[in-house]
Amino acid sequence: MSEISKAFILGAGLGSRLRPLTDTLPKPLVPLFHEPLASHTMRHCLEAGIECFAINTHHIPAAWQQTYPESSFEGAPITFFHEPILLETGGGIKNIAPFIGDDPVLVYNGDILTDLDLTQLMAAHRGSGNVATLALFSEGPNCNVAVEDHQVVDLRHAHGIHPGTHQFTGIYIIEPEILPLIPANEKISIVPAFLELAALGKLGAYIADGASWHDLGTREEYFAAHQHLQDSGKATLPAIHPQAKIDPSAELDEYTIIGPNCVIEKNVKLRKTIAWPRATISENSNLYGCIVREQAAGEHQDQDL
Repeated sequence: MSEISKAFILGAGLGSRLRPLTDTLPKPLVPLFHEPLASHTMRHCLEAGIECFAINTHHIPAAWQQTYPESSFEGAPITFFHEPILLETGGGIKNIAPFIGDDPVLVYNGDILTDLDLTQLMAAHRGSGNVATLALFSEGPNCNVAVEDHQVVDLRHAHGIHPGTHQFTGIYIIEPEILPLIPANEKISIVPAFLELAALGKLGAYIADGASWHDLGTREEYFAAHQHLQDSGKATLPAIHPQAKIDPSAELDEYTIIGPNCVIEKNVKLRKTIAWPRATISENSNLYGCIVREQAAGEHQDQDL
């Protein structure tokens, strides 16, 4: 099997569960510790040897070009594949067939933050002879993937073999041999193709226990991901960005995140609050558990402003 140097970031979802944060941005571009979640994802991939990216778009596609105007990230080229009509995971993979070519590809859901060992996942896949290998956890809220002897034998109890033993992480590796199993020009999940591979004994399992993992599909997980980066020391930037303008009279607790070019005016009190880049918080404001996208004034708790 070839070395894995390509990654496909699934970025076309609507982000409905995270509204209103996704009203103006696709979910993978929502700021996480001052930079888009997608940048965290791509940096994770680059550290494992990925050299180029494909990203599918649908919701507010122009935001991707604005965020990565040179269609690259830290020197790695990005090819965008726009989906006027959402194709789901299987259709999205079929749509990037020209990018896949004859090479294996790392597929990475665009709404998760994890430190899962991608290098070990790649090594497990490379020596397996499988057409796809799924990264899984032994425990989780939705253990619907059945594993026997490092192979996935059933998903969602579709084959009637087992209701499930493991949680899917949203990260996997595919070989180009999966493409004939996905119908062209169709909105379809990748799961039917996985089920065919499972029946053929060609769907591998890599157990990623011990890795941190956050699905940023909810407001609670969005806050939890920030706290994880802060507590673990894995944030690449300080919680209070050096380019933020903060009046000396403002009071900020340790779990408040202030992005670049934010303006925090006089006598502001912030607790467990996240201010996106360029946000303004007016004087005498008192915020707890809030996310400030553009501007805030007054007293608020657990609100998105």
